[in-house]
Amino acid sequence: MSFEDRIGSLRLKHQSLEDELRTETHRPSPDDNTIARLKREKLKLKDEITRLEQQVPA
Repeated sequence: MSFEDRIGSLRLKHQSLEDELRTETHRPSPDDNTIARLKREKLKLKDEITRLEQQVPA
């Protein structure tokens, strides 16, 4: 799997987490623990994407 493929896959997962987060925050009684978990996961993915983007040969 190339860097670009891996980055694309991570971006899809990041967007999926964003969708889950949006759904959770718009529920009548959002779960704060779920929101915090989703935000942590998104941040980890963003960090991984940034790390990989820095390694991609120009």
